Amino acid sequence: MSVSGLKIAYYGDDFTGATDTLATAARAGLRSLLFLGLPTDAQLERAGPLDCLGIAGAARAMSPDEMRAELEPVGRLFARLGAPVMHYKTCSTFDSAPQVGSIGAAIRILQPHAGNAFVPIVGGQPNLRRYCVFGNLFAGAGPAVHRLDRHPTMSRHPVTPMHEADLRRHLAAQGLAQVAGIAYPDYEQDDAALDTQLDALMAAKPDAVLLDVAHAGHLATVGRLVWQRAQQQTLLAAGPSSVVQALAAHWQAGDEPAAPHVAAATSPVLVLAGSLSPVTARQVQAASAYRQVALAPARLTGDADYAQHMAAQIATLLAEGRHVLACTSADGASAAITDGRALAHACGDLLARVLKAVPLRRLGIAGGDTSSHAVQALDAWGLSYAAQLAPGVALCRLHSDDAALDGMEIMLKGGQMGGEDLFDTLLHGTN
Repeated sequence: MSVSGLKIAYYGDDFTGATDTLATAARAGLRSLLFLGLPTDAQLERAGPLDCLGIAGAARAMSPDEMRAELEPVGRLFARLGAPVMHYKTCSTFDSAPQVGSIGAAIRILQPHAGNAFVPIVGGQPNLRRYCVFGNLFAGAGPAVHRLDRHPTMSRHPVTPMHEADLRRHLAAQGLAQVAGIAYPDYEQDDAALDTQLDALMAAKPDAVLLDVAHAGHLATVGRLVWQRAQQQTLLAAGPSSVVQALAAHWQAGDEPAAPHVAAATSPVLVLAGSLSPVTARQVQAASAYRQVALAPARLTGDADYAQHMAAQIATLLAEGRHVLACTSADGASAAITDGRALAHACGDLLARVLKAVPLRRLGIAGGDTSSHAVQALDAWGLSYAAQLAPGVALCRLHSDDAALDGMEIMLKGGQMGGEDLFDTLLHGTN
């Protein structure tokens, strides 16, 4: 079946990024829904007409063989749905490696389902302080902006440290040997000249074309290049939520409506922080309204009795009406555990046990892998956008056939996202 009016079908390589794209599309006025796995025909029927359909995945933490098993059915579904643009949604910092979350592998798997030889890669997402200039990616950290290979966090990522800022070289190591590029000064040309330049690049049959984004004013130009060629044949685009931002800017969807107000929570809130990033560590330290519960990563992954005990302790506190912040690291240290995927799975199992004991109406999860596996552990099938808590951090509404879960508000936050007061904002709402 096809989905009426569908313009974009995207796969998010982790759950937090997938919700950012969901929020981006919804704020642009697109009818949008994020599925938590391959949707059934019945779920597609329940969703109704959509402009943007997403699937939240976990490919960022997978090997190439695992990615093929994950993405081949996605490619077949997207081709069947008939969206002009397939979008492989990457992290805004493109963190990946040849053997873990390979963007090159994802493009090789999905592109045959699209067919169009033009594979645009959109670099940069200015609203998150990610900037791509002459193919090199820069990212903000605190008040400063750093070249990615010198970024204080991403250059030291525990799974996929970024030692190369030139995205063409980075992707070449993942099997995309020929990545052409259009640099941002070229956008000053008129449309016809820019189209001629792209046609000349495509004559050399590159694996992909990297499009600079140095500021928000470049998005409409990038969107035109993508959408114009998507009208000729379905294409695969790769990159962060700026892919959708660019298309929306080209369609001139208009100014974003005022951000919906987030009311204060009226019942206990749980935040599960499985992220080991320094940003999340600062947010944990600043969260004054929660009862904090420390989780020992090594014991959580290797001791079933300990995991059961901690789930019961958290559930008891919530049942008493307390807000709980359960965290695997209060200082951003990653030395305590070497298997991040095992920790993410363990956090997901812990969350499922807690929610079975104590239903909640608002929940926060910090950490890309933790969010992916935690939500997968729940009996739910979709997410819709509710409101924005911070750039790159959306509050979503869970869709489930389980009445205890359906309608629960959930924040999924990547390690680098949000200000220090984010967890308190989740609790107290926005002004």
